[in-house]
Amino acid sequence: MSEQPLQPMPEDWTRGLAVVAHPDDLEYGAASAIARWTDGGRDVAYLLVCRGEAGIDTMPPAECGPVREAEQRAAAAEVGVSVVEFLDGHPDGLIEYGIPLRRDIAAAIRRHRPELVVTGNFHETWYGGGGRNMADHIAVGRACLDAVRDAANRWLFPELGEPWQGVRWVAVAGSPLSDHGVAVDDQLDRGIASLAAHRAYLAALGGDMAEPGPFLRSHAEQAAARLPGARFATTFELIEV
Repeated sequence: MSEQPLQPMPEDWTRGLAVVAHPDDLEYGAASAIARWTDGGRDVAYLLVCRGEAGIDTMPPAECGPVREAEQRAAAAEVGVSVVEFLDGHPDGLIEYGIPLRRDIAAAIRRHRPELVVTGNFHETWYGGGGRNMADHIAVGRACLDAVRDAANRWLFPELGEPWQGVRWVAVAGSPLSDHGVAVDDQLDRGIASLAAHRAYLAALGGDMAEPGPFLRSHAEQAAARLPGARFATTFELIEV
């Protein structure tokens, strides 16, 4: 992991789309940055590839999915996001990289017409050296990158409507190659509240990651050490399109 100072994220945009695998993926850091963006008048929508239905060992998927969907909507509301969409046909834990996933994400990009796309870490490991990544995250991040290009190509998926060539950046949250940051001094508490909205999931999870305040505050302090002038920060790997 590089310890070079973080560059500030670009702010000359108005529409964003966040594409991740599961409910709670955005809340482990990125949500605080999203709160700052919505505070600044930017429009951000969420696209969840699945409903996290296999995420709670003590709750059957048919029961778990609706619970986690409701928690995700509550979490989004904490940071000023009102549009939360869920894909069908991509089961939790078994999400596959491929044309169907690329098509579904490209459809959302053409529909929402974002300038900034946020996705989750698709590398083998995490920012800060924490553990190995999982297959769902890797598949969705890779498919999201490709879907940005797909959405811009009028000859791909023409049934999805007019191409959208306006995506300027893809921001990868939690990446071990993070090179940009967002100061969230005034938004961290809302980011914590966003993660805390996943009550059923956190209750079943246990451990350090089930404590929104201490977990997010510690990571935000570590990130801020690389972003001059910030007390708390969120990191991204920024890919120019």
